[in-house]
Amino acid sequence: MPGLKHRAGVIAAALGCSIPLIFVPASQARDAQAAKLPSSASTETLAIPGLQHQAEILVDRWGVPHIFAASQRDAFFMQGFNAARDRLFQIDLWRRRGLGQLSEVFGPAYLEQDKATRLFLYRGDMRREWKSYGPGSEQVAQAFVEGINAYIDHVGQHRDKLPYEFRQLSYLPAKWQAEDVVRIRSHGLTRNLQSEVARAKVACAADLKSDEVRSGLTPKWTAQMPEGLDPCLPKDLLKVFTLATQGVKITRESLSAANADDGSLVRLALATNPEETTEGSNNWVVAPSKSATGRAIMANDPHRAYSAPSLRYIAHISAPGLDVIGAGEPALPGISIGHNGTIAFGLTIFNIDQEDLYVYELNPANSSEYKYKGGWEPFKVLHEPVRVKGGAPAVADLVFTRHGPVIYVDKEKHRAYAVRSGWLEPGMSPYFGSIDYMRARNFSSFKHAMLNWGAPTENQVYADVKGNIGWVPGGLAPKRLNWDGLLPVPGDGRYEWDGFWRGDQLPSTYNPKQGWFASANQMNLPADYPYQERKLGFEWTNNSRFTRISEVLAALPKVSLQDSMKLQNDDLAIPARRLGALLKPLSSEDANTKAALALLANWDYVERSDAAQPALYEVWLSRHLGKAFKEAVLSRAAADAMGAPDTAVLLDTLEQPTPSFGATDSAARAKRDQVLLSSLGAAYAEMVKLQGGDAAQWQWGKLHHNLMEHPLAGVVDEAMRAKLNVGPLPKHGGAYSPNQSTYRVSDFRQTNGPSFRVVVDVGRWDNSWAVNSPGQSGDPASPHYRDLAGKWLKGEYFPLLYSRAAILRETEQRIVATPGQ
Repeated sequence: MPGLKHRAGVIAAALGCSIPLIFVPASQARDAQAAKLPSSASTETLAIPGLQHQAEILVDRWGVPHIFAASQRDAFFMQGFNAARDRLFQIDLWRRRGLGQLSEVFGPAYLEQDKATRLFLYRGDMRREWKSYGPGSEQVAQAFVEGINAYIDHVGQHRDKLPYEFRQLSYLPAKWQAEDVVRIRSHGLTRNLQSEVARAKVACAADLKSDEVRSGLTPKWTAQMPEGLDPCLPKDLLKVFTLATQGVKITRESLSAANADDGSLVRLALATNPEETTEGSNNWVVAPSKSATGRAIMANDPHRAYSAPSLRYIAHISAPGLDVIGAGEPALPGISIGHNGTIAFGLTIFNIDQEDLYVYELNPANSSEYKYKGGWEPFKVLHEPVRVKGGAPAVADLVFTRHGPVIYVDKEKHRAYAVRSGWLEPGMSPYFGSIDYMRARNFSSFKHAMLNWGAPTENQVYADVKGNIGWVPGGLAPKRLNWDGLLPVPGDGRYEWDGFWRGDQLPSTYNPKQGWFASANQMNLPADYPYQERKLGFEWTNNSRFTRISEVLAALPKVSLQDSMKLQNDDLAIPARRLGALLKPLSSEDANTKAALALLANWDYVERSDAAQPALYEVWLSRHLGKAFKEAVLSRAAADAMGAPDTAVLLDTLEQPTPSFGATDSAARAKRDQVLLSSLGAAYAEMVKLQGGDAAQWQWGKLHHNLMEHPLAGVVDEAMRAKLNVGPLPKHGGAYSPNQSTYRVSDFRQTNGPSFRVVVDVGRWDNSWAVNSPGQSGDPASPHYRDLAGKWLKGEYFPLLYSRAAILRETEQRIVATPGQ
């Protein structure tokens, strides 16, 4: 391609730089005319087989790689190469977990997890699969994995670059195939299998009405028991599903085990409090009329589990026709959150129900058959060999019905249970669809790209350089014509998906009159949406984060970038404010309760790590009030059948206590007040035990903490563990503030929240800001492994640079890649 080489030479001459440069877009070249690499920047040249033209990676001082290539094929190749350069162990582990190949390197303890995971691989038509993501999707994945494989070859030739984890565990990274990228589905965020099982458990012990305390349904809906369903399900029904969807737990015991795991690696299938593990996000877009910059603003902070390294990775990919920057999944090509120089985009979860549990009657005369439409249908069984470290290959017997994989067989009751999941449909590879929408140049093309979006189900916000903003939800939405998806159903043919709702049958908005749009996983179906016909889902995340975001955005005459960053880090707890209003008129003669009321009386409801009030409030809410509330409004059997109540239901009922607490207003309020006071006094007494009798010395951060844990933390000595883990860090915030800080009630360790944040100044791209905790690198010896954790904790950001001139000024490492033999 002599034209590209000539243009590259012209650019190099224009920069007055003797270092050879590859092609960059013309707009980038103009910006870079006066820029040079800092004298402190290092330069490395690598010959890489498989690369077609010279390319380069400029790593800025915050660890963000800016990849410049002469073609889009080479850009995705270099994205894969760079992902492996920074995150090889992480993406290799992701692949092995997703394909069910852990036993091959970790031993027989992982055999059951491998078998479980293989049940949920995509096994359909690959032509339909690739077509689902738009033109060129297979070529993108192929280039990406060729880049990964090229780095694996590079490491094979330079063993000193082999990441620490492989040396510690004595194995080598595996080569990828393009299909690996999309066949793995079990890391996606679909829903609501666990809740179906939890609802059935309450219905078995009591009734469906009681379950409304565990999970309130919105829009207004009443769950119905499917005809023919026995809601009393086996206790360990979800063991296989849990194994298939959880991360990799590595312990000294698991690595040395001689037999398949007996269940010690299985985390609890049903969390005591489902809200402990709910992953969400915030995003908003602001129109120029509402923006202090006069340009649109896009802000996004996805809430995921914390780990070292981060689950997100920021990268910049620049090639002719493509110039996109932002965050994505390290093991996937493309950018799912960010901008492309024309539009900005960001996502949160939009709660479409994509899962159902099917219950089958087995043939008493032949247990390899199940009843379907009056006859007996045979299970489909696949036998796959599984390599096992230190032993002979095992065989995974994978059993399927017409609806999906079998996760449990109850031989005594002659029943089998299978999962139908959107995962098993074409186009459902989580986040991979971003390779289509990240190329969009206007709202129409963006919306069109979202029409076939599969997973995870999302609220996508949009903003462009012309000042337009919008919202486009997307996700595979099953049509359930005769049931609502809230409970398991018989698999005998009466309850079938009747196709899927089209993408244009989901709601959307464009240039809303108020000048902004926000989502925080709340129920955001428009009031006139036909939800009773299109039953997308009835289980949405608590709306407290959205309430706070909307009240802040609405109150500001103009919204600045700084306002958006401040709002992403906002720790005001709406539930605390609502409970505080209920407490204000109350009094008590009990010493602990009286002291607790006094402590909370003048609190501003901001959950600071060094304050006493949030410590008392959170102990009260999570360990005492919920339990007391359940016992007051439910039968003992119903209360015992569920974990924590839905916080939204709790608050609504406390504010309107009749008739839940009593038949008359006076009786209901009296009982309600007694629940509030007695549980608050008990929480104060627990705080005395936890942090002493002087409440002035109590601090929320002494309880609430963040620990970003490395997968190998459990198998190394204490000194190495300190290098691998980041934390524990005293943490501010709570589960229901915009700066979501959901925690495990057992020890107050933060379970998920915003490790990645971005605020985009649409059109003035170098004035955009981001953070990614603990850092960009997956190498514990790298300065970028944990260098962003402090910024993240303090609510600080670094500039997300886009123009080549700005990037060059902040470059600390330059990697020149040339085609190799």
